[in-house]
Amino acid sequence: MNNPFCLCNKNIIITGASSGIGRQCAISCSQMGANVILIARNQDRLRETYNRLEAGNHLFYSQDITKYNDLESFISDSVSKVGKISGFVHAAGVERTLPFRMMKPEYYEDLFSINVIAGFEIARIISNKIYLDASGASFVFIASVRGILGQIGNVGYCSSKGALLSGMRAIALELINKKARVNCISPGIIETDMTKKLFENIPESSKEEILKMHPMGFGKPEDVANACIFLLSDAARWVTGTNLIVDGGYSAR
Repeated sequence: MNNPFCLCNKNIIITGASSGIGRQCAISCSQMGANVILIARNQDRLRETYNRLEAGNHLFYSQDITKYNDLESFISDSVSKVGKISGFVHAAGVERTLPFRMMKPEYYEDLFSINVIAGFEIARIISNKIYLDASGASFVFIASVRGILGQIGNVGYCSSKGALLSGMRAIALELINKKARVNCISPGIIETDMTKKLFENIPESSKEEILKMHPMGFGKPEDVANACIFLLSDAARWVTGTNLIVDGGYSAR
């Protein structure tokens, strides 16, 4: 029986692939048959991800994605080695928890450069016909439920994820004629290294309060990766310009 969720013969670029959601997305996509192109700064951790992939024609690049002028070189190189791009997952992201009164312009710039601008720039480059699979492609930006609802002490992070949500819709409309679908996934709290660091800096009572906000408990990277597979696959061929919330009931409260 034909499996609409299969990613066989698809070449998918994933940023933030050295850890957390990005790493799990890479592993899960390879399990579904995709060729995966891994992007992150830490080469050793990238290699760890690479070694956990299922068999396939995979690549990895140690790349600072905020060096925008260097982005096209790895995209061009990967296309020359595995073929045109049929999927892109922007899972790279940073977080800064500070009261609004302590935020500085450079903090916003750091958050937006990685969380938003780099992802949009990679998508722009891939959408060029010399890189994009003409039979169809899917771009997925990992946003956050906090980009919709907000959270005290997260004005920079929340605003950057909100920018992903609104920008995604505009990009989706512009790329329809190129057969490229564009969507976001908005997770609640996912158990990753980034959230572990966050919890190390707050009282245990605060962690318990955050946990209570998630009726189904905290999520796992696999929960986001599975949603990502859906949006990358042909099963979502009629889905674009939307935001898939994966938050264990956080936003239903």
